[in-house]
Amino acid sequence: MATFRDVDLAILGDPTRKAIFERLARRPSSVGELAESLPITRQAVSQHLRVLKEGGLVVATPEGTRRIYRIDPEGLAAIQAYFQQIWDDALTAFQKAADAAANDPEQENRP
Repeated sequence: MATFRDVDLAILGDPTRKAIFERLARRPSSVGELAESLPITRQAVSQHLRVLKEGGLVVATPEGTRRIYRIDPEGLAAIQAYFQQIWDDALTAFQKAADAAANDPEQENRP
């Protein structure tokens, strides 16, 4: 299983790649279907999908003469775990700061 350290979030920094990723989150699609809904060529869609696939964010399944791309659940879980860890760290830091402020008698005398 991929971990958040395996997923390079910069992959989604490209607006077109992000749009492709978001479309695949709504519905698995072929290169042709994606190209019809975007202002780029099939070749450009294929290049973006290659980057997303190499980055562990999408998978392809052969169906007849075409490949259907969909979000890779492991890659998405890795992103979710990454943001969950950041959230957990932020909450822990906030709790420590709140506890320190509550236990600091100097805080009561400050304006």
